[in-house]
Amino acid sequence: MLISVHSDTPNLRHIRHGATALKNGKIIVYPTDTLYGLGCDIHNKSAIEKIYRIKMMDKKKPLSFICYDYSQVAEYAKISNFAFKIMKSILPGPYTIILPATNRVPKMLKTKQRTVGIRIPENEFAMQLVKEFGSPIISTTITTDEEIVVSDPDTINEKYSKQISYVFSDGISASEPSTIIEIIDNEIRLIRQGKGSTEFLN
Repeated sequence: MLISVHSDTPNLRHIRHGATALKNGKIIVYPTDTLYGLGCDIHNKSAIEKIYRIKMMDKKKPLSFICYDYSQVAEYAKISNFAFKIMKSILPGPYTIILPATNRVPKMLKTKQRTVGIRIPENEFAMQLVKEFGSPIISTTITTDEEIVVSDPDTINEKYSKQISYVFSDGISASEPSTIIEIIDNEIRLIRQGKGSTEFLN
């Protein structure tokens, strides 16, 4: 079902629809500060497997997820003082931060190095959705067979309506993917340049 929303001033009713769907193990699509996120409950294995099928993605490639605030991030990742200082300077924002994972992270979301990718996007709809749900949610983009990002919510709804409960549309996303930064053992490394500026690395 396609629902038009406003990222800056989200309707509480729409937020609750999304949170209820997540609690029921459903898949949703929602706006972020980069591209549309394909999401589900990070603790629902069958829902995560469904996302892998929708994306036709190798399960060996872990998915990142959105947290509401730093206290929630700390439940799922180990944040050093060095990492916290960096994160405070760029988040909320268009970044995925790779950090050492805690034992709370589901096995299928960890890398072989026991790390995890976490986002705190600068998008009120996404943040209020995670807050209402009360737990982190998967954040990954929908791509075609040729790995081209699908940024039109109408196209997403038409193609995946039988697999996705809600597509929360805030118009066509003309953005870039997030910038991915790894912060391990007080060392910072750029993994992918995306929307977020990396001037702070210089």
